[in-house]
Amino acid sequence: MDLRDLKYFEVMAELEHMGRASERLHKTQPALTSCVRRLEQAYGAILFEKAGRGIRLTHAGHALLKWAQRTRLDVESARREIGDIGRGLSGHIKLGIAPTAAQFLLPPAARDLLKEAPDVTVRTTVALGDVLLPLLRSGDIDLLVGSETTSEPGFVSKVLAEDQMVVAACANHELFARPRITLKDLVPYKWVLQPQGAPIRDWLDQTFDRHQLPRPQAQVESTMLLMLPALIGETGLLSFISRLHLQEGKSGAALREVKLRGTTMRRRTVVSFRESGYVSPAAQRLITLLTKYARLPNQR
Repeated sequence: MDLRDLKYFEVMAELEHMGRASERLHKTQPALTSCVRRLEQAYGAILFEKAGRGIRLTHAGHALLKWAQRTRLDVESARREIGDIGRGLSGHIKLGIAPTAAQFLLPPAARDLLKEAPDVTVRTTVALGDVLLPLLRSGDIDLLVGSETTSEPGFVSKVLAEDQMVVAACANHELFARPRITLKDLVPYKWVLQPQGAPIRDWLDQTFDRHQLPRPQAQVESTMLLMLPALIGETGLLSFISRLHLQEGKSGAALREVKLRGTTMRRRTVVSFRESGYVSPAAQRLITLLTKYARLPNQR
């Protein structure tokens, strides 16, 4: 069996269309058809079936796809580990990281890493967990730094830090003129929030539900968490953000916590990687540095 056949098979399975797979791989459709036939002969099963103008995996095809992906990742891990022997801190790190960690943890950790290892290169993908987790599964990133979620077989996670999400507003918001603020007092105001379905947004909505109050009215929704502090400062809207953004000089906006009982969401930031994957010395060192800066008092 040729490993290239498995590579081509993965692309055909992803695109579910021979023509588009042919364009991406720069191979003729007859060549890809021959690839499928070789694999079907090798495994004694039909791997694709027609689906309209495209194709789709059979049950046997789904089984092979799982093992094809694992084989590709194992071969890639072997290549990188063997290549790193004797080279020390070098190589390339593919990092997926959540926005808050990207803003507060990554810059000092990257600074120290590059001082120690000038030849290391790092490619970062900044996004939420629902985007990053599939990239970790597929091997498109080596490490995922983000909020802790339900554990998944085949992955290892290590806790870096605990964070708190709180209700926040610009420092001169009229709410702060009140001698005492209650959750009900927030109902008339509009918010800038993540879209519904994001864990942080759902937690906030459920807090209002428990108190039998209308859910926060999101006038602006954004998946770009790094934008939230600036949006709060410019619009006067309420929001629900990491307490890290309230540290003076950290977010670029003068923000203040709206202190209320029961509206502090605790979350843990973890670094995750594939259990069977190769974690290079450089990636291991980056994990150590991220842990260091997550535990510093001025990062809490």
